[in-house]
Amino acid sequence: MSEEFTIGSKVRVVALPPYVKTADPMPMLRPPDVIQLGEEGIVLDRRPGGYWGVRFARGAFLMDSQYIQSVNQPAENPDG
Repeated sequence: MSEEFTIGSKVRVVALPPYVKTADPMPMLRPPDVIQLGEEGIVLDRRPGGYWGVRFARGAFLMDSQYIQSVNQPAENPDG
């Protein structure tokens, strides 16, 4: 099940995909090192196929929901 995000909300990269696709009208593949693990971005829009347009410091990219999570989610508390 893919996670749903609100447009304009902050998300964090929790895993790096094998490559990233730009969110341009004609998307291009880029190496995954254009974004960093833990980097935060802003959700721009919802795209077909379970992808989200996310604006990061080095540009806007299409991210599958399995690679991002909401910044507003509470972190797991090891103390229970």
